[in-house]
Amino acid sequence: MSMNMLLLIIGMAAATYSTRVLPFLFFNAEKIPPRLEGILKNVPYAALGALIFPGALFIHDHVLFGIIGIVSAFVISFLGGSLIFVVLGSILVLTLISPLF
Repeated sequence: MSMNMLLLIIGMAAATYSTRVLPFLFFNAEKIPPRLEGILKNVPYAALGALIFPGALFIHDHVLFGIIGIVSAFVISFLGGSLIFVVLGSILVLTLISPLF
């Protein structure tokens, strides 16, 4: 294994480890401010939207298929579904309507 590859692996491991450890060092679970807690609860939805939304709009065959998936995810989320229910619910809706396309 070359030295560059080894340094790359070590650097990536350090970056991954630091993002997982730093919150434990700086935040006490009992002292997280309510405003920060509210922000952190919305991070999964924001990340999901940023990752999936552009791809759903650029479906080559049927753009309407992607829009239906986005709308179903929004409705399930608006009704209070957790992240896993939003994802699984959207998949279920698209699976049920896929014979129409």
